[in-house]
Amino acid sequence: MAQKLIQTQTQKQVQVQRLSQQQMLQVRLLEMPLTELEQSVVAELDDNPALETDTHEANEVENYDSTGANDDQGDEDFDQQTEREEREQALDAALENIGRDDEMPETFSRENHHNAEYEEIVYGDTTSFYDKLKEQVGEIDLNDEEEQVLLYLIGSLDSDGLLRKDLDTIADELAIYQNLDVETPEIERMLGVLQTFDPAGIGARSLKECLLIQIARKPESWVKEMMRRVIDECFDAFTKKHWDTIQTQLQLTDEQVQDVQAEIRKLNPKPGASMGETQGRNLQQITPDFIVDTDDDGKVSFYLSRGNIPQLMVSPSFADMVDHYRNNKANMTKGEKEALLYAKEKVEKAQGYIEAIKQRRHTLSVTMQAIIDIQRKFFVEGDEADLRPMILKDIADRTGLDISTISRVSNIKYAQTKWGTFPLRFFFTDAYTTGDGEELSTRKIKIALKELIDNEDKKKPLSDDLLKEELAKKGLPIARRTVAKYREQLGLPVARLRKG
Repeated sequence: MAQKLIQTQTQKQVQVQRLSQQQMLQVRLLEMPLTELEQSVVAELDDNPALETDTHEANEVENYDSTGANDDQGDEDFDQQTEREEREQALDAALENIGRDDEMPETFSRENHHNAEYEEIVYGDTTSFYDKLKEQVGEIDLNDEEEQVLLYLIGSLDSDGLLRKDLDTIADELAIYQNLDVETPEIERMLGVLQTFDPAGIGARSLKECLLIQIARKPESWVKEMMRRVIDECFDAFTKKHWDTIQTQLQLTDEQVQDVQAEIRKLNPKPGASMGETQGRNLQQITPDFIVDTDDDGKVSFYLSRGNIPQLMVSPSFADMVDHYRNNKANMTKGEKEALLYAKEKVEKAQGYIEAIKQRRHTLSVTMQAIIDIQRKFFVEGDEADLRPMILKDIADRTGLDISTISRVSNIKYAQTKWGTFPLRFFFTDAYTTGDGEELSTRKIKIALKELIDNEDKKKPLSDDLLKEELAKKGLPIARRTVAKYREQLGLPVARLRKG
């Protein structure tokens, strides 16, 4: 018996959250670090005649909220040798961090405070990483949409110059933030353009792709082909430094292995860092968004840095124009009505931009205050081991803001403290829960673990079991497998490989 198909129409109510233009503007400004916000303000002043700078001169640093926190190498010269050693160390560090892209990003401070996970950089004044890539965008022939996509990809690179976001996410963000409907294959095509920029490796999506891009630009030779095969065919062995396995698989002599190793060491695993290098030193400038002050009595206060951002106001002449036309609607000509609509649009846009700036300051302020409330002991004493377990949700709960908002505030923004300048991400640390239900900071455990290994007898290095016992004596009772996990995350080998 044949079945009869019946077509029916039903109505279903679905709640879809769409961001308004004002909300999207607030999101964009919130994500910007201070230097990028300065550029945005200048561009907005140029674009909107209804937006003006206030005649009162703004201070470089604004005292936005000072409430105290609550308790709760032979033929090489010196420079060449230094640069080569730094690149080798960077490559080793990149290899040790393979597979840990979801962890907290590297943090930079002016000083070492028994720091288990973070490396130091040198501060200086130089053209920004973004500006140098943008200059290269101007050298190629692109239509408006292609240029917007390319600039957005550049803005999405991490500090190493790599693209950690997947292209589908980029497509979604372009639709939300730039009002651009771009298919993923087109974004991938523009990423290919970015990967032709200098330095080689910019725009790669992984360490493997980064190294292959650099190798591809080298002149044709036997060594180049072997380098490509090492990375392309033997990458797992390469990341583990199993050169004996690579030598066997590629049938290389000892001398050939040494030649390939020497050339691979010249590759740069962090091409973004070189965008700010002068004479082999990283001088990429960091402008702190927050200045945190701790007085001798232990009171912690903070300020929002204004940088070079002026006070903004709606142009009085435009505001008067709108009022004049509104009060004389009956006698307006068509041209006057068009002028009214133009002036009204520009005034509303200026008001929206000023409000978005104010909202950004408020959001940054309450977020920083919540961080200080939780991590007050660190701000007073400067000991990284005193950082309490704290995740994005903890700050969201204290401020009433969304976790996504806290994430945006914490991304690529820095706080200048008595103890150094740190990314906000530095203050976030996961918790390890013991069998008794006690929460311990993973950062504190890793610092203690690194100190034990640094001070051990290298003739008799401590096994993971012995490290577990020593940590327990320090009041850090964790499982042996957790010791092994944290040791690997710190890039420290097993005991037999530490034996000297």
